Amino acid sequence: MPPHDTSAAGAPREGSGRDLPPARQALSDSVYENIKAMVMDHEIAPGARVGIEALARALSVSPTPIREALARLESDGLVVKRALSGYRATELLTRQGLEELFEMRLLLEPKAAALAAVNASEAQLDGIERIVEEMQSHPGPAGRYAAYRDFASLDQRFHDAIAQASQRPLLSDAVERLHSHLHIFRLSSVLGADDPTLAEHERVVRAILRRNPDRAAEAMAEHLTRSLQRQLSRDEEP
Repeated sequence: MPPHDTSAAGAPREGSGRDLPPARQALSDSVYENIKAMVMDHEIAPGARVGIEALARALSVSPTPIREALARLESDGLVVKRALSGYRATELLTRQGLEELFEMRLLLEPKAAALAAVNASEAQLDGIERIVEEMQSHPGPAGRYAAYRDFASLDQRFHDAIAQASQRPLLSDAVERLHSHLHIFRLSSVLGADDPTLAEHERVVRAILRRNPDRAAEAMAEHLTRSLQRQLSRDEEP
């Protein structure tokens, strides 16, 4: 196994739902972030078996936090557990898989944005604005996962926060469970300096703040359509 990058260690995962002592939680989060980075950077190759004992030796921990991390990564869709063969890293999305992921997003997220424009509380609106502002200070995907982890996390938080502001729990849960940012950034971690993602996010936010559901849905659909086009064009590059 190639050397792993430990620079992502120690960052807590929001919404992990765990109630561990602080030291144990810190270890659990550190191991989770390290293995996650290895999967995102393809140090654990797509489709490859993920050995618990080997990871425990590599990270100098017991197998227990490895198993905890793999359970969390399974819920992220980054590993899959199979009977008799243990965990394996999930395969990368094919072109068809990528298009189907965005097809689902286009069914769910414009509706969520429209509902957020109508139903979001003032606190939720403030939170969505803060996420966009914070994204402006973080570099977009370029190089290893550790370099753009915060941007990827904020991108997912942005979309999840809008879905939560729709006040439709089932819709919000469906958006969150797609874990679309992980699958997309795992395909390609290179964006140009002039990437329009932030500008597109800002248009969505403006429409929601103005309580304009039609424009919010339109802006979200436009953002997702352009995101898909950008990803497909990168995949076609030699």
